[in-house]
Amino acid sequence: MIVSAEKNAITTENLVKVYAHADRPALDGLNLNVVRGRIFGLLGPNGAGKTTAISILSTLLQPTAGKATVLGYDVGKQAKAIRCLIGFVPQDIALYPSMTARENLCYFAQVLRIPARRVNERVGECLELVGLTDCADRRVATYSGGMKRRTNLAVGILHEPEILFLDEPTVGIDAQSRNLILERLIELKGAGMTLFYTTHHMEEARQLCDEIAIVDSGRVIAGGTPEQLVGAAADCDNLEELFLSLTGKQVRD
Repeated sequence: MIVSAEKNAITTENLVKVYAHADRPALDGLNLNVVRGRIFGLLGPNGAGKTTAISILSTLLQPTAGKATVLGYDVGKQAKAIRCLIGFVPQDIALYPSMTARENLCYFAQVLRIPARRVNERVGECLELVGLTDCADRRVATYSGGMKRRTNLAVGILHEPEILFLDEPTVGIDAQSRNLILERLIELKGAGMTLFYTTHHMEEARQLCDEIAIVDSGRVIAGGTPEQLVGAAADCDNLEELFLSLTGKQVRD
């Protein structure tokens, strides 16, 4: 793992993203500051801008205006440098179903340019971390949803990134797989990794995240530790109640 001297893992300043033909910005002056070595949660209803923010910070999208840096590198000008330092666990399963988990990891190890002498060792470490060693040689098509999510995570950490972006990595899985994934993320933080996390599970965010930003309409509307956020809200007993009081109860599709 390359270790950067930059204190802040991520900063954004008045970040704006406007999609063609959209009636409003996806991000509308987003300001974030993520300190290295912490788990940072970005919460918001559907359409709030969470996936857009992750896509920009992981250099998959260019911002329309504003500034964003990852470990001191500008996302618009130094994307190549950033990509060497980050991992990404997408919301969708990004695996080849006809291949085994081991074959998937070996393939992505080549894509990530992990030295050939390290591939087998690193693939084995990642499979063990997510509890898939015993079924690593089964085709992914035969896996349960939870097993696929765990394989997704294994791919994201293969190259030992400094920052790991996770876009709803536990959506639609069983409680046991969710618990294992959360435990492993805490272990990764303990090893010095910074995690940038989005989820719709409020209890999960409270359990996992050191700091949280709640976003709506592309802007931060509240931020702090889970305890600070709930403690500052007189009529809310937990994070879910606070979230609904800030973003409303109307269903977002």
